[in-house]
Formats: sequence, C-alpha cells, structure tokens
Amino acid sequence: MYTDLALYIDGEWLSGGGRDSEPVINPATEKPLATLPHASPADLDRALAAAQKGFKIWRATAPYERARIMRKAADLFRQRADAIARILTLEQGKTLPEAKIEVAVSADIIEWYAEEGKRAYGRIIPGRVAGVRQMTVQEPVGPCAAFTPWNFPGVTPARKIGGALGAGCSIIIKASEETPGTCVELVRAFHEAGLPKGVLNLVFGVPARISEHLIASAIIRKVSFTGSVPVGKHLSKLAAEGMKRTTMELGGHSPVIVFADADPEKSAEIAAAGKYRNAGQVCISPTRFYVQEASYDRFTKRFADFARNIKLGDGLNEGTTMGPLANPRRLDAMEGFVADARKRGAQVLAGGGRHGNQGFFFAPTVVTNVPDDARLMTEEPFGPVAPITPFKSFDEVVERANSLPFGLAAYTFTGSTKTANMISDALEAGMIGVNSLAISTPETPFGGVKESGYGHEGGVEGLEAYTNKKLVVQA
Repeated sequence: MYTDLALYIDGEWLSGGGRDSEPVINPATEKPLATLPHASPADLDRALAAAQKGFKIWRATAPYERARIMRKAADLFRQRADAIARILTLEQGKTLPEAKIEVAVSADIIEWYAEEGKRAYGRIIPGRVAGVRQMTVQEPVGPCAAFTPWNFPGVTPARKIGGALGAGCSIIIKASEETPGTCVELVRAFHEAGLPKGVLNLVFGVPARISEHLIASAIIRKVSFTGSVPVGKHLSKLAAEGMKRTTMELGGHSPVIVFADADPEKSAEIAAAGKYRNAGQVCISPTRFYVQEASYDRFTKRFADFARNIKLGDGLNEGTTMGPLANPRRLDAMEGFVADARKRGAQVLAGGGRHGNQGFFFAPTVVTNVPDDARLMTEEPFGPVAPITPFKSFDEVVERANSLPFGLAAYTFTGSTKTANMISDALEAGMIGVNSLAISTPETPFGGVKESGYGHEGGVEGLEAYTNKKLVVQA
C-alpha cells in the first residue's frame, strides 16, 4: 500500500547496509509506514561524484533527447497517479483528491520544463563595429543540490528536478524525511524512463548534516531550497562560501484584503477554501484576513460557517475535506497561536483545539478581532487557524499588510479595476492574486521578496535559475 524506500545514487537503489534509519509515520493514525535509510558520508561522496559524471553526460545530450526522457518520466508518473496519490496521502495527510491534483500538477511541471528546455534561447546583440557579432548563450550552471519540505512532497521536488534537468544540469535532491515516498516514486519514473546514471540522485538523512556536506563540495554549483526563513539564511551563508548560485523559497504570511465593494460571501468562500487546503500547510496560503468594516460581519459569518462544515478525518476516507496536520509539532504550534490570541482579547468563532485522540488533527479554526501584535498576525501559522480583523481605509490596510518582513504572496478581493491596480502596486509581495487564489502554475514564476527569499521556480525564470549566461564576441 505504501512504497519501498531507498536512496538513489548513480542509477542504483540503496538501502540497509548498516545505514542509520528512521520511521515514516502516518499522521492520521500515528502508526509507522516504513523505515527510511539515511545516507552516510560515503553515500554523499558517491552522489557528488555521480552528479559530476552525470552532468558531463546530460549537458552533452541534445535538448530534444533530454525532453523525450523527461516527457516519458512525466507520463509514467501520470499513469501511476492513483497509487502515488495514496502514498502521498498516507505520508503527508492531505485528502486523496488534493493528492491526486498534486500528482497531476507534478507531472505537468516536468513536462513543461521538458519543452521549455528546448527553448533556452540566447540572443544577438548588434555590434558597434562592422563585422563583429555579439552573442549571448545560456549554459547549464552545473551539478545542483536541492532541499525540499514535507508539505508538497510531489510538486516541490518536481519544480527543482524539472528546472535542473530541463536546463541540462545534474541534481542531488534531499527530499523530506517525513514524506519520502512521493519523491521516491518520482525518481523511479525517471529511472524507468531511461535517465542516464548520475543525472538524478536522491538522498535522505539528518538535514543539517546532508546540507553542510553537499554545499561544501566544490562539485555543487547551484543550491535550491524551500523551507523556513532561518534555515534559508543559514544555507545561503554556506553557499556564499563557495560563491554558489542559490534560489530561496522561504516562509510567508499572506495578507488577504477584502474591500467593501467585493461580494463578502463569495470572497469568504474562496478565501476559506484556500485557507484550509492541505490543513493550511501551504507557503502561499491566505493567512491574515483584513476585511473592510462594511463587509466584516457578513464575511466573517460565511467564513466561520465554511470552517464548521469541513469534515475532518483520514485523507483516504471518502467525504473527508481536511486531513490531519503533518506532524505533532504543528499541533503544538496551533495551540500556542490560539492561546496567545485569546490572551490578547480575540474571540474564537470556530474550532480552537485538537480533534480526537488519535492522529495529528486540529479543528478548522476562525479567530476574530485579532490585534496586530498577536502571534497569529506576525508569525506564519502554517496550519488551519484563520485570523480575521477589520480595517477602515486603503492607506491603513496597506501599511498593516506590508508591516511584516515577509513578501511571498498577497491577495485582494474587489469589484473595482482601479482599486485592484492600486492595491497590486502597493503590496510588497512576489505574487498577487486579485479575486483569485490560483497564482501557481508550471508556466508562471513562483517566488518572493524581502525575507520570503529570492529567485524563482516555474516559468522561464525557473529554467534560467539553472543556467549561466555567456557572452561570445566574434570579430
């Protein structure tokens, strides 16, 4: 029902052999699913040597041939979507329908990069002297190291693997130890599609040990990380020691601004559906709700009704609309956020505590009249707790929305094109959704500003993140 877990190095699956290991836990039952092997220092050295060898092979492979192999891997992943989605739900907790969507999107990402890799165009720059030709070309940056979190165990590895391979790079990916099975299945699809040995390598282990070992190697020329701000800053410093290229997709705390000219009930339904997707464990999840006073009561009532009607349970069960949190750390965090809000005078309209006595379940929660200095308004909750607070004027809400050091995503609901343009210009975020939360697709750039990181995944920008630009001047 689950999958066989192993490291993948230089085209071989490796497990056992006296390696350290850890259990993978089902968050809905708290029972172990399998045992995950950790990479030893010798394994990491072998992966680095394999990536160096694989890069030489892959960069010399014609883009059309690279695309053919990548498309085949995407097709294999799609063909196994039902089985892989169950693996994803078992290890991560999200509902099976959400898991199926994630598997499908992961395949789309690989396919999109396969095609875009054939279009890594350069350009001709007119010379100042007759007969001189100035050209820029894009070349793969080199072997890459990538690190992915547990909340999207399919999409996040697909972005990094797809971008690297589409550009002609080799890659060593360390997927999350809490949700390893989905990435194992993604790598298996590439293996069976005929990817040359060493081009893609998968390792697991103690995160700090793995990252420090890989990033310190002169073989690695690019680092891509998705995760928390503190860890991102640490990895950036490690990468700077070797002047390595980096992409950092870090935390967020997305403001949602609902103006009085928007339909409050419709806005609440869209916002609540987005908030409780994957139990709120989404880096671009709407997380701070500012509603103009005239619409505040209607928006809040509809939002709370939506939360109360969510069916909480095992993601594999039919009819479940929200699964458990991925680990017990998130349960403790949710309790802390709610307790702090209550202490500061906020009211809990829905939920507010753990659900059941087995599994990492927390009730969908709505907290109103939350002061701006509450932890819920200043720290990324990364869970199913929604703070809602009123605002009066445009300038006031802009100042409050931009007050935090984060700048990943932001959302607004308005019936006015003028207001939509003004608020889009005023908000400090890498991605803005107007009357929609659908801001992430394979073909669009994904990335933040301020402490939410730098660089992009997705779109042509995501491919260029794995390339160097070279100028050739020919006289």
